[in-house]
Amino acid sequence: MSAADAQDYAGQRARLAAEVQAMYAATRGETGLAAMSPLVHAAMAKVERHRFVPAGHVDLAYRNHPLPIGSGQTISQPYIVALSTDLVAPQPGQRVLEIGTGSGYQAAILAEIVSQVYSIELIASLGNEAAGRLRTLGYANVEVRIGDGYAGWPEQAPFDSIVVTAAAPRVPQALVDQLKTGGRMVIPVGASQEAQQLLLVVKRPDGTVERKSVLAVRFVPLVPGK
Repeated sequence: MSAADAQDYAGQRARLAAEVQAMYAATRGETGLAAMSPLVHAAMAKVERHRFVPAGHVDLAYRNHPLPIGSGQTISQPYIVALSTDLVAPQPGQRVLEIGTGSGYQAAILAEIVSQVYSIELIASLGNEAAGRLRTLGYANVEVRIGDGYAGWPEQAPFDSIVVTAAAPRVPQALVDQLKTGGRMVIPVGASQEAQQLLLVVKRPDGTVERKSVLAVRFVPLVPGK
């Protein structure tokens, strides 16, 4: 990549971050968040989204909308990636579980902030490509597993937070069980793409959960493994 290309992509990331920031302000009444946290803003401005989209969509990488990545899956809208990240309040030193690796973009955003990301992808071709891409880009703190997201990753639990990037009909109890006390999970929930809500789930000391509906969303379904 030439210096001019690198500078152009950096400029596009800066413009995208500004657009996402404006969306935070516009949706403050629903989400309760007026602006990206400094940690999330820095990650959004740094991670090279054009590395996580198919070659035919590179020119669209820094537009604020989802894009197809193959196998019927998508890379999420940057605003939703930022919002989901902010809702779980990631901090340095934490361990985070992601359900639905996709192209690896959300994992990369998290990896810029936390110490370790564990990511599960059901579709082997996507998961293996994402794992290789993340290694190539230097994200040594991301581990990808091919498997059933509904089951989580019990061997590595408990997690400080969980980010789910596909919609389930209900909050899987296995994921709640794998959250630390006080841990936070963001998950789209709904029986169809037309009726989904992004939920913030916080685990109380007694093991029960507090649930808050944040925003109407549209995600691909979270498919159980066989």
